[in-house]
Amino acid sequence: MRPLPPPVAAVASLCWPAQPGRGASILKRVLFVCTGNVCRSPMAEGLFAHMVKKRGDFLVESAGISAMDGQRASGHTMDVLKREKIDLSKFRSQGITRDLVNDATHIFCMTSGHREAVEMLFPKAAPKTYLVTEFCADDDIRGDDVPDPIGMGRGAYEETLDTLKAALPSVLAYIDSTWKDKSLPPET
Repeated sequence: MRPLPPPVAAVASLCWPAQPGRGASILKRVLFVCTGNVCRSPMAEGLFAHMVKKRGDFLVESAGISAMDGQRASGHTMDVLKREKIDLSKFRSQGITRDLVNDATHIFCMTSGHREAVEMLFPKAAPKTYLVTEFCADDDIRGDDVPDPIGMGRGAYEETLDTLKAALPSVLAYIDSTWKDKSLPPET
């Protein structure tokens, strides 16, 4: 396995609880995708990593279709996540790469446009690429794009946070209900 890049290593402690005497096994690698990887996808990454932090079977990352590597999450993104007791101060943006896509077991995009871009750039990833709201239990959100708060006030970031908080439990439920560990022998 390749070494973790700094933004992933910063979040890894949220995903892999320390287990004396053995390393945590990564079974599921979730990648959240937006445009610049400074607002929506880091927010989703932080929220989802926080949701699964005690499980030890997830690695959570994010990337942007048009991201510049090395940028911090936006100030409003970090502020609204602080309310959730999630610290993204060590987060740094990254553009989507073939390695990130190939390593991911699940890719969740913030908009249908992001999903189309991922599927156009990486056609073999289509079967594992979804809209983050695709499985949402809330009919008012299911299938909708996550609103982009960039350049707006804190209220827009709160709306994005609320949308992600509504969608992510269904993302986790979907992964858990459909996951088959490919390292295990088939059931007989």
